[in-house]
Order: sequence, then C-alpha cells, then structure tokens
Amino acid sequence: MFGAQAVLLWGRPRFTADVDITVRLDPDVPTQFVAAMTRAGFTLRVPEDSGFVERTRVLPFVHAPTGWPLDVVLAGPGLEDRFIAQAVDVDLGNGVHVPVIRAEDLIVTKILAGRPKDIDDVRGVLLERLATLDLESIRETLALLEEALAVSDLLPLLDAELARARRA
Repeated sequence: MFGAQAVLLWGRPRFTADVDITVRLDPDVPTQFVAAMTRAGFTLRVPEDSGFVERTRVLPFVHAPTGWPLDVVLAGPGLEDRFIAQAVDVDLGNGVHVPVIRAEDLIVTKILAGRPKDIDDVRGVLLERLATLDLESIRETLALLEEALAVSDLLPLLDAELARARRA
C-alpha cells in the first residue's frame, strides 16, 4: 500500500477518494490479474484494449459492490522493486496483514510527485515521524533521482520541509 492509505499510517489523516497499491506481476502480463480481480468483484474502469494500461502501468478498478476506486500500479524494475522489497508488514487487525511502503520511501514518492497535496502529506509524515526517520536514506534516494531525471529541485524541497517540521 502507498498513497493516502500509507499517509494515514505514517503521517496525518486526510480524505482520499481511492486506494492505491503497487504489485509486481510475474509474468508481467496483467490479463490474468484482471481476470482474478473481476472474479473478486472489481471492474476495470478503462477498456483493456485502450492502451491506457500500457502507457501508464496503472490498472484503474472500481469495487462493484461498494463503488470504491482501486488504482493498481504495475511495478517496474528498479526503484519500485526496492520499495516493494523494503515494505513494512502492518497488522490491520483480525489477522489481516498488508505490506505498506516505508515512511522514508513514501516521502520520496510524494516529493517526486510534487503536487500540493503530496507536499502536505510529506509535512504530515515529517511532523509525526521526524525523530525515527532514516533521513540519509531519503537523501540518497532523492539524490539518485535528481541525477537520473536531470533535475535539482528534490533535495531542496526535502530540506525546506525538514526546516518547517523542525520549527513546528
């Protein structure tokens, strides 16, 4: 789990209109996965042959009985593999365990996305978890992303939010 559900766990609550998960499919062909999700009561919100999934690597479902949207991101090699490997097992109660993105990796994804609501999420996680975060891990990952994407605004954004959290 990542996105707003992970923010609820690591940061401060906020309203969300969907559930976001990342999965690694083996083999990397979503047809069988879509069929299994359909049997479980989910409907794909885009036509399978529209090219949307191939372009975005997102399978947008809706849970038919409840109408609740579910976005399934198909993990790619590299960073997403690392995030999945480092996920934390969280007990939701009643014996239900879910792997959830680490708080550090969540911060990286939110800074990378960079939308106002994502930066608000970063603030919430920093305010709740600053004392326990592995800041060096966050910095290393953001530095790698800056180099790979030829950008220079990710680490300064982290630094600004860290300064804000420390003043709070």
